[in-house]
Amino acid sequence: MQITETSSEGLKRQLRIVIGADEIGARFKERLSEIKGNVQLKGFRKGMVPDAHLKKLFGRSMMAETLQQMVDDATRNALSERNLRPAMQPKIDLPTEDGEIEKVLEGKADLAYDMSLEVLPTIAMTDFAGLGLTRLIAEVDDAAIGAALDTIAERNTRYEAEDGRAATDADRVTIDFTGFVDGEKVDNASGEDMAVVLGQSQLIPGFEDGLKGLKPGEEKSLELKFPEEYPVDTMKGKQARFDVKVKEVAKPTKPTVDDEFAKSLGADDLAKLREMVAAQIKREYDQVSRTKLKRQLLDALDKAHDFELPPSLVDAEFNAVWEQVTRQLESAKRTFADENKTEDSAREEYRKIAERRVRLGLLIGEIGDKNKIEVTQDELRDALIQQARQFQGQEQKVFEFYQKNPQALAEIRAPIFEDKVVDFILELAKPADQAVDKKELLKPEADDGAGVPAAGSTA
Repeated sequence: MQITETSSEGLKRQLRIVIGADEIGARFKERLSEIKGNVQLKGFRKGMVPDAHLKKLFGRSMMAETLQQMVDDATRNALSERNLRPAMQPKIDLPTEDGEIEKVLEGKADLAYDMSLEVLPTIAMTDFAGLGLTRLIAEVDDAAIGAALDTIAERNTRYEAEDGRAATDADRVTIDFTGFVDGEKVDNASGEDMAVVLGQSQLIPGFEDGLKGLKPGEEKSLELKFPEEYPVDTMKGKQARFDVKVKEVAKPTKPTVDDEFAKSLGADDLAKLREMVAAQIKREYDQVSRTKLKRQLLDALDKAHDFELPPSLVDAEFNAVWEQVTRQLESAKRTFADENKTEDSAREEYRKIAERRVRLGLLIGEIGDKNKIEVTQDELRDALIQQARQFQGQEQKVFEFYQKNPQALAEIRAPIFEDKVVDFILELAKPADQAVDKKELLKPEADDGAGVPAAGSTA
């Protein structure tokens, strides 16, 4: 086999690979011997079929199979010998001139083909200790614990029906109702035994207010209008009439937060419940803190590294991002003009996002590779179990799906790998802790889609 580099421009490479006719013939004879020892044809004993007869029956398909295997082997060897790391699957250009491939298949000519690829860039790592990261830390105070306990109590509110009670805010009202649009009954705007807690804005504007003051057994017609943003197109902005009958009005009773309430939730007493709630809030604070620290780290890594990006990876990432953006706009029936953008400016913006994601993906992959960071089988299995639990009763099908789909399994593996690399970098970066109040910690950040590395790059 002969390998010649015919082009080298940036990250693009083109190789000319020649496999000699003698080498092809030798491999074909090996394959013929394998077949001969296993094939059994009518009129011949096993292993005794003449070579000429085998060639006549299977020669062309065997030669094509042999050539494909030799091209695959030669491609791998060429990459290995030259220490080339392809960014994506190399493109193979086999002979296309009339009769040329026929001569190769007949063993009368060498096989010469071109391989084009983009290689991964060489990345000069920054000193992670100099990234200057800050971890936000918020303490769990009594106000946060009290608010959480109040929310828990609200969720455990009990309702007791009262005859003759006039419905008011916070009451649970059970109704039958029939909706009419343009005088016609609308099935998906009608219902029976529907429970509504007044004041929670579960229904279209005006509906809950119209129920206030009604008692069990009373009926009322409500003239209302569906909102313009109503999810059912045929009802958007439509005038409607709802004939309502109240079947029950139940008074809410919010439990007192005391030892008895704590015991009803499985805690020994109120003090123990407060400890459990505080621990849960602390976990939530820690998760928010890590999320913000990770985004800060990715920003710092992106700023500290500048290297050439494989165009094919950027194009693939941009196309994925652009498809998602346009699909969301179509779903919302909006345009770029509604977002105060032109399509050209939007393309430029999302290409920069794609470039950032590819850059960070390659960087994280390189750090993980150089430091031998791997996802263990136990970690992958635990992630698969978590995924399967989302599909109760179909867990075995979920496992089988991932076993048969390496790409899907890689999508499960990627975020685990990414988090392990992030943890590795944070150990070296030694971020400084900064105490903040919970409002500062929980303040949302803009979701511009730039904070996540490209999934396909963290392999």
